[in-house]
Amino acid sequence: MNKKLKIGIVCYPTYGGSGVVATELGIALAEKGHEVHFISYDQPFRLDIFSEKIYYHEVSVPDYPLFEYAPYELNLTSKLVDVALHEKLNILHVHYAIPHASAAVNAKQILATHGIDIPIVTTLHGTDITLLGKDKSFKPVIEYAINMSDTITAVSEDLKSETLEHFNIKNEIKSIPNFIDMSLYQQEDDMKLRNRFAKKEEFILTHISNFRKVKRVEDVIKIFNKVHKEVPAKLLMIGDGPERLKVEQLCRKLGICDKVKFLGKLKVIEKMLSITDIFILPSERESFGLVALEAMASKVAVISTNTGGLPEVNIDGKTGYLSEVGDVNKMVSDTLSLLIDNEKLNAFKENALAHAHTFDLPNILPQYEAVYQELSCKMKS
Repeated sequence: MNKKLKIGIVCYPTYGGSGVVATELGIALAEKGHEVHFISYDQPFRLDIFSEKIYYHEVSVPDYPLFEYAPYELNLTSKLVDVALHEKLNILHVHYAIPHASAAVNAKQILATHGIDIPIVTTLHGTDITLLGKDKSFKPVIEYAINMSDTITAVSEDLKSETLEHFNIKNEIKSIPNFIDMSLYQQEDDMKLRNRFAKKEEFILTHISNFRKVKRVEDVIKIFNKVHKEVPAKLLMIGDGPERLKVEQLCRKLGICDKVKFLGKLKVIEKMLSITDIFILPSERESFGLVALEAMASKVAVISTNTGGLPEVNIDGKTGYLSEVGDVNKMVSDTLSLLIDNEKLNAFKENALAHAHTFDLPNILPQYEAVYQELSCKMKS
């Protein structure tokens, strides 16, 4: 029988996919009877429920005049040691190699001086490998943190391959995909909400991101600009970031401001996805594509690039279409092929929903539990 564990989860508390996955994982583990301790510099934004099995420990970073930059990794290390000692944690599950895995490795060495051997599970989400990992100044630390972890998981087969290609990894990397809780998503239009953004005859296209360059947000505008000339449509832009001003200016230049709605950051995107017909994700890089999966869980067809882990999520010609990065014309053509054929669009939507179910939380959670139990047994023997 699987024993109930005390699990420390380290993640970023922000809107990114890794924080969402880590938080949802912790909540699900608590529902299964495990005791979960979140450790971060702020409360994860999805952690808005009360549970007697969930605890939050804030990492405070004092403002010492001695330091020009706040030593977050050192403060995190100390907090991990403190929580592990006093809460008697069985496992540390850290999301991202740096600074989380590197801090956990330091904490593990300190805890060893107290006679405690705590295993570390490190989940790689992408940026730590695809961006930081290619910076030579970070590479030795990332490589060390991964190799010193007891178990490494990656959120897609593509990310696993890229990690092995760019780093000298001695340990096995398990591929455990990102997941969603299908119960959070609705597949029926909220007509009252839909009518606020579009007329009855208009389609709704949606994009959600952090508006960084890698998301190629200008491509979204270029795609929509060509699509709306052929079929009546509106575009919802959800999120915010450094590229927002540039895309707003592009909308003004193209004269489509009345057709594009910038909604900013929304905590709950499920309702907006439920009124969407097609989701557009022309990213230069996606290690998994969680937001595409969220769209599919809302019964939305996806137009995306074929980069990173996206082909594992968006099945070309079935749940949506894949294109080379920057191929705006093909993405326009693919979008129109769906919008002018209602039967085809509905079939793609149904396929998207069916495929999303394979990533439902109950299908993925046991894979993480198996990792924890295996490590727990090893620590005993």
